[in-house]
Amino acid sequence: MNETDEDRADAWFHALSDRTRRDILRRVLAGEHSVSALARSYDMSFAAVQKHVAVLERAGLLTKRRQGREALASGDLEAVRAVGAMLTELEGLWRGRISRMDELFAQDPQDHDARPDPT
Repeated sequence: MNETDEDRADAWFHALSDRTRRDILRRVLAGEHSVSALARSYDMSFAAVQKHVAVLERAGLLTKRRQGREALASGDLEAVRAVGAMLTELEGLWRGRISRMDELFAQDPQDHDARPDPT
């Protein structure tokens, strides 16, 4: 991963680390919602929901557009797929490391103690 990919991953993980943001993302992936309609779904201020939406937008996980006085939010399915692909890549990396550790643990300890006799 290059620096840009790492920055993008940081933004994704930050955005997805919050339960409310994950719920907002699920809603906007299912269909476009106005930010005011989203705000009515949560026991928090409109401004707080706007901040959550802004974090998701900065991470590239949703987009907003204006329609009259309303700000409409839509999930970016391609960005979510990119997050999934990155997680799959990390899973493969760690599964490979764990498999290698399992192989090392399964080896006969005598194989590692085959040192030449110092006499």
